[in-house]
Amino acid sequence: MRKGTVRTRSVTVLALLASCAAVLGWGGPSGAAPLAAAQGGTAPQAVQQGQQGQQGQRGEQGQQGEQAQQDQAAPCDVYKSVPPSSEDGPAVKAIKAKRSLVIGVDQNSYRWGARNPNTGQIEGFDIDLARAIGTAIIGDPDKVVLKPVATADRIDAINLGRVDLIVRTMTISCDRMEKVAFSKPYFNITQRVLVPRSSPAKSIDEAINGKTVCAANGSTARTVLDARKTAKQIVPVENHLDCLVLMQLGKVDATMTDDGLAASQAAQDQTVRVVDGEVQPEVIGVAMLKTSPDLTARVNQVLADYYTSGAWRSSYERWLKPYMLNEADHYWPGSAAH
Repeated sequence: MRKGTVRTRSVTVLALLASCAAVLGWGGPSGAAPLAAAQGGTAPQAVQQGQQGQQGQRGEQGQQGEQAQQDQAAPCDVYKSVPPSSEDGPAVKAIKAKRSLVIGVDQNSYRWGARNPNTGQIEGFDIDLARAIGTAIIGDPDKVVLKPVATADRIDAINLGRVDLIVRTMTISCDRMEKVAFSKPYFNITQRVLVPRSSPAKSIDEAINGKTVCAANGSTARTVLDARKTAKQIVPVENHLDCLVLMQLGKVDATMTDDGLAASQAAQDQTVRVVDGEVQPEVIGVAMLKTSPDLTARVNQVLADYYTSGAWRSSYERWLKPYMLNEADHYWPGSAAH
């Protein structure tokens, strides 16, 4: 296999050793602001107390309304998650009671999660992580079920109970954080654009402006393309690999996806290449139900252990390092600032 030609800009990340300390120092959410005090009037005591109560209530409501507006206006923190814990809460106990843990994965993304035609097994960087999480939680690797899930179906698969977790190059975003819970991030990415080698495009703008561009439904790439509004047509597909097939058939001019998947597709098929430039630094994490904070805490503990043990690095070097020229951009995204 040839090395990928992906060139990445620096994304704000900590060096490898500093990241370990950051993982061990994860914090929880901050407390709420105090309520406003009531103000008194000049009426008799009984009336005055009533006025004070009404004014205090209005003060509380006003402050809560202002806080809600501020919260709505402020961007979310994609690094925010519950603190790690090795304790068994109700969600973890329920998983152990049913004696299986179902993890939604990809089976079509080379080097991340793809089915090996020789063994029939799904393998890749995300698959190593999924197996490690599943084994740590349920205690028996034979009881970890890897279930292929389409890109567009990831959130529904969680909320409808078809899977317990999603480990599938899933970008953490404000919109998604409203629908599912996320672990702490475990990988840094950006959005990139693939084109056929015959394409004259040298930049993202040249590759997508006025062109027919492919992106997976439910992906961050689709959101970015919709926001840019410069493509002539956006062709939606269920899985990222479908875009590669459409490019091979000459049905689309370009594909937008994250740089990890772009690198793997360029390595998989030497008739395509990644153009210069990137969009929107991001992080990816493990997704699960919002109503299971104990499961999120357990996953965060497994992620911390997975990194500090060297397993994250070993898997990265086996599956992804050969195709990432500026590998420092893809280190574990822990940071003391988060």
